[in-house]
Formats: sequence, C-alpha cells, structure tokens
Amino acid sequence: MSKIQLRNDALLLRHSYASALWPATRKTLEDQLARILLPRLIGARVVAGYHPMRDEISPYTILDALGDGQRAALPWFGDRDARMMFREAPATETGPWKVLQPSSTAEVLAPDVVLVPLVYADRHGTRIGHGKGHYDRALAHLRDGGQAVTTIGLAWEPQISRDPLPADPWDVPLDAIATPQEWIQCR
Repeated sequence: MSKIQLRNDALLLRHSYASALWPATRKTLEDQLARILLPRLIGARVVAGYHPMRDEISPYTILDALGDGQRAALPWFGDRDARMMFREAPATETGPWKVLQPSSTAEVLAPDVVLVPLVYADRHGTRIGHGKGHYDRALAHLRDGGQAVTTIGLAWEPQISRDPLPADPWDVPLDAIATPQEWIQCR
C-alpha cells in the first residue's frame, strides 16, 4: 500500500476513534499519556509540543505539567513557505495554517525533546505525518546545527501499525512513541 493510501486510511481511523470518545474519556486518556511520559522528561530543558488539530491527541496535559526550570515550546511559521521553528508557549495567534501558534515575539527555543504528532507509525519509529515534511525538515535542521533532539511521537493506540511502514530517505525516525496505554522505545 502506498504512503498516500496508508495516510488516508489512518486519518479515517484516527477520526473514527477520536470522535467516538466522550470528552471525559478523552481527558482520562490524555492524563494517562501524561503519566506515562512525564517521568521520561525530567532531564529535559525545553519540551516542544504542538497545538492539536483535527483528531490528534493533545500534548497540553504534558506541557502544562512540566517541572520547574522546564520550558514549553510550540511550532511557529512565519508563512506557509517558511521552515517550522519552535517558539515559547503559549499559542496565542492563528498561524498561516489556521492553527494556533505562539506570538511572533515569543522567544525562539531549541528543544531537546520534541513531542511529534502523527497520523500513523510503526514500532520501529517510522512515522507518517500529514505529508508536508515540516517536522522532518525542522528536526534535520536542529540536528544539523548540533542540537541533540529526542523525538517522541504521541498517538492514540489505533495509530500504531503492527506492520513496518514505508519510509522515504528524508523521513526522520522517532526515538520513541507514547500512547495512553504504552511506551514504545523505537531506537
């Protein structure tokens, strides 16, 4: 199956799963995700999350619970053709993709952990996103600049493939994946 078909099928699966959740159940699952993930972020200085869109699992329970001395960052775009950067949270403005992002005056941060949204992923860290390559380019840029970055995909349980997924040469693999039910160490 092609990545395009896998992406389309996974988007439908994610929508079906997330839209069937009662708000209280969704909050419980996002709290469970935070309980799994927060102990693994203790040494992180800057944790980048994302403003959830559509049916993505929210990282806000995690970002809101970061400890003293830890900073939260979110993606920021100057325009649709710009490379994604990370600026200090909170998300206060609508960006060019119609998703909330930090203010253009918020400090630019270099995260040491990036919580990555995904459409579908396998247990080896291969991730299928929305197909625009924003995360792959931003992560490659950080690493090319010498920044050590740990990538952790966040997903609902049905978003994890039992089978290996196809990867392109430019795809940046995830180091780990967290769902409300489990931690998956990929690399």
